[in-house]
Amino acid sequence: MNWINNFVRPKIRSFLTTKREIPDGQWITCPESGQMVFHKDLEANQFVVPGSGYHFRMTSRQRLAHLFDGGDYKTVGVPAVPADPLKFRDARRYQDRLKDAKAETEQDDAVLIGEGRVDGIGVVAAAQNFHFMAGSLGMAAGEAVITGMLRACELGRPFILFVASGGARMQEGILSLMQMPRTTIAIQRLREARLPYIVVLTDPTTGGVTASYAMLGDIHIAEPNALICFAGPRVIQQTIREQLPEGFQRSEYLLAHGMVDMVVHRHKLRETLVRVCRLLMAGVELGKNAEAKATIAAKMNGRAYVNGAATVPVGTGQAGQVPAGQGAPGLGASVSGPANLGTNGSGTKGSGTAANGNGPTTGALSKADATGKLPPPASTTAPLPKGGSRT
Repeated sequence: MNWINNFVRPKIRSFLTTKREIPDGQWITCPESGQMVFHKDLEANQFVVPGSGYHFRMTSRQRLAHLFDGGDYKTVGVPAVPADPLKFRDARRYQDRLKDAKAETEQDDAVLIGEGRVDGIGVVAAAQNFHFMAGSLGMAAGEAVITGMLRACELGRPFILFVASGGARMQEGILSLMQMPRTTIAIQRLREARLPYIVVLTDPTTGGVTASYAMLGDIHIAEPNALICFAGPRVIQQTIREQLPEGFQRSEYLLAHGMVDMVVHRHKLRETLVRVCRLLMAGVELGKNAEAKATIAAKMNGRAYVNGAATVPVGTGQAGQVPAGQGAPGLGASVSGPANLGTNGSGTKGSGTAANGNGPTTGALSKADATGKLPPPASTTAPLPKGGSRT
């Protein structure tokens, strides 16, 4: 009877029941709530678990596709850099690790740059991919960040950076650390061009990236519960041997302590970026208009407008003739209103005349005394000759 139980019955059962094997990766488990989510539903929800609101990490292409209008953007090329300048090797060769990361992510390095439109606003954006060697900062990643910033300066557009990194790439040694000051200089170029630099801090943002361009933005936006730090909480706790507060170094903790400007849910992130870009770019346009007006004013006779009136040349001493009720030009004095004298060395058109308040005057201000007062108006009657009489 054993052959019936061990062979025949299982065979019959296999014919009657069909067992379907579920491919790997079809269902995703939420690390916080344990909820199972179908991968297509998760992707349609921008990789946010519907129940718990947990934010899964996104690749660079997914970030840019959700940012730009219709997911349409143009990739910006990055100059080539040496692949393995130090010929580094640990358990594996650095070149082999790079080859595997490129095959997994289909990217040349951790940073991808795109230019396009966000709600009609021209934007240059870059996104770090944590799946590419933990988004570590190396020569290629640093060159990509710098290229994106310079491209934004060239086009006169805001620059948005999505940060997700474990820090500097150890396989490139000091060459990776040199990217920190290089990116800082590129940020200064953006500031000189008065263009917005907006940083979106995602989970995780740590190490040398936090110590450089990730914390030098004009506006810092963080996703919920993102780890943002230089040294991780476990290292700090082991060093100081004290219990850390709950939520330490998470985005909400940093918001409460003034390290970030806002914490925004991923579903509202795009509209927030649009609002911030519109606000900051409006300020850029106002600044340009103010500079243009100042330049025009500076070209008026070599001087800017003073008290709402245009200045006239200094020290001419000639008799000037102006319309009735507008004062007269003179030497070493300024007129504003009814013959008010200043000391800025220029005669200015006022609201009254220096002599009699109406009609043209000729050089009446050229003889002002040291006290700033005008001399009495000259008599319009010719003097009498000696011994004579007026007829």
